[in-house]
Amino acid sequence: MGHIETLKSWLAESRHTVFLGGAGVSTASGIPDFRSAHGLYAQKKQGLSYEEMLSHAYFVQHTAEFYDFLRRVMLYPEARPNPAHYALAKLEQAGQLEAVITQNIDGLHQLAGSRNVLELHGNENRYFCQRCGKMYDMAYVMGEPGAPLCPCGGVLKPDVVLYGEPLDQQLLGRAVDYAAKAQLMIVAGTSLVVYPVAGLVGYLAPGAKLVLINRDPTPYDNRADLLIRDDLTQVLALAAEV
Repeated sequence: MGHIETLKSWLAESRHTVFLGGAGVSTASGIPDFRSAHGLYAQKKQGLSYEEMLSHAYFVQHTAEFYDFLRRVMLYPEARPNPAHYALAKLEQAGQLEAVITQNIDGLHQLAGSRNVLELHGNENRYFCQRCGKMYDMAYVMGEPGAPLCPCGGVLKPDVVLYGEPLDQQLLGRAVDYAAKAQLMIVAGTSLVVYPVAGLVGYLAPGAKLVLINRDPTPYDNRADLLIRDDLTQVLALAAEV
């Protein structure tokens, strides 16, 4: 039995299936990944690493430069869902997938139709005024120069988890609950090196199956019940076919 047939069989058998995804899920949508050998984090800008420029400290100390960098490198307003996003939405609609847990901030899972999406790192289409709390979208930020301001005078902050900031503990707790009860966890497009998200794999119960779909090796490869190196968009699209 090939790996697609195996995955489809496990999806049919499992009563609790969870998907955990990272930047690799959105590369086919034109959004570059981060931690591969050719990812964004391997590059530097203005003598600083991309991680430094996406840190809470840099946002506070160099807000205008932070936003200039964000608009130039991190925001992709024209990006649209790819076959992987649509496949996951299809699996959810068929009752074969309980939740999508994502490290991505692009909102493409929801655009594809997924309803139960846990965005552990936030969403790049949401910005809030640090003074009055009013919410804004990416279009507003893209149209403003430098640090975008609210009419009240407050500086907007992206509703994303910057480096140096903690994850939303309530949301992380929900992700842990899904992982702990999962009979099948499909992990795709992530290097599984960023914690605490990578640690979700460790919450799988004995007997639960782990499927890893990733181009590059991960620290959890030896834990996988099924390891797939093929293109994840094709694998997920085939797995969702009836």
